[in-house]
Amino acid sequence: MINVAILGSTGSIGTQTLEVIAANPDLFRVRVLTAYSNHSLLRQQIERFRPDFAVLTSDRAAQTFREAGVPAGLRFAQGEGCLLEAAAYPTADIVVNSLVGFAGLAPSIACINAGKTLAIANKETLVAAGDLVMKLAAAKQVKVVPVDSEHSAIAQCLAGETASAVKRLLLTASGGPFRGRKLPEIAQVSLAECLKHPNWSMGRKITIDSATLMNKGLEVIEARWLFDVDYERIDVVVHPQSIVHSMVEFVDGSVKGQLGLPDMKLPIQYALNQGVRLDSAFTRLDFTQALTLTFEPPDLDTFRALPLAYEAGRRGGTFPCVMNAANEIGVQAFIDGKIGFVGMYDVVEHVLNQHQGSSSPDLAAYMAADDWARQAAEKYINKVVR
Repeated sequence: MINVAILGSTGSIGTQTLEVIAANPDLFRVRVLTAYSNHSLLRQQIERFRPDFAVLTSDRAAQTFREAGVPAGLRFAQGEGCLLEAAAYPTADIVVNSLVGFAGLAPSIACINAGKTLAIANKETLVAAGDLVMKLAAAKQVKVVPVDSEHSAIAQCLAGETASAVKRLLLTASGGPFRGRKLPEIAQVSLAECLKHPNWSMGRKITIDSATLMNKGLEVIEARWLFDVDYERIDVVVHPQSIVHSMVEFVDGSVKGQLGLPDMKLPIQYALNQGVRLDSAFTRLDFTQALTLTFEPPDLDTFRALPLAYEAGRRGGTFPCVMNAANEIGVQAFIDGKIGFVGMYDVVEHVLNQHQGSSSPDLAAYMAADDWARQAAEKYINKVVR
């Protein structure tokens, strides 16, 4: 039996993780569930999966939850600080970190320090502090396994291969809802248009990042740390059908790709079972039907987030952390109607240009850089709005 903690159980990844667990009740058991504010869905999950420990980080939601009664046998806690306890909870073997944003970093570190396998769906953990996190995981002999479909695909393609055989990694991107449009055409797009992803059903923040291609930029940085490959050997290819989830090119010219429908349950299951394949009833590709797969280069002039991410990654140190923080603030400003679509790029570029950088940061330095970047981004946005 594999005992599972899910950080962010009411989100897209969290709910699909629970679907995988429900389909394999003899193999997986839920021990910990956490959510931000969706107390009603969390209660339903608790009633079905009977975890040992649950957390709501919103105090208001936690109060409502307590007033309705804490289920018998459940330890319940509230507040963001309790995520650290959840990530290190003694009865869990593997922690699925599907939290959104920089808030996922500290729980990832707590998980690793507790010696538990980290199934990482929180990109920002490795984007902001990949060097620190991977060194800590190596020191603690803890596995960090990818949940994102692209990184899961690469891990599957690398199985049985040697590092010296790898020429480059090819991360595929759908291109988002604005693929094929030029800069003047996307300048006035609305939030509603951004949230209409052509292939995937995801949370609001990641869907907007997919529209700007920042999500792919974050994945490039994440891939650098997960697979110890430098940026010159990580390329992005636009693949509108989202069937080929990513590929690896080898030194002899051969290319491996992992194919599947745009459904996160397969990579989640692969991560939970740490690379051991399980039979499943998930929907499968039907090769008896016509299937067209196309590939094209990304438009780096229009979708500036991707080159900005490569720049931040190559500069290293605290630059990726700062880029991530500025993007989080920019996305929220776009959601709030303070800036337009292209303004999100401007926020990130401005903050990166202002940053002095730290070449060998510790956790405190990453925290300070994140805080500085958020303030710098807010200041820039307020100046632009005026």
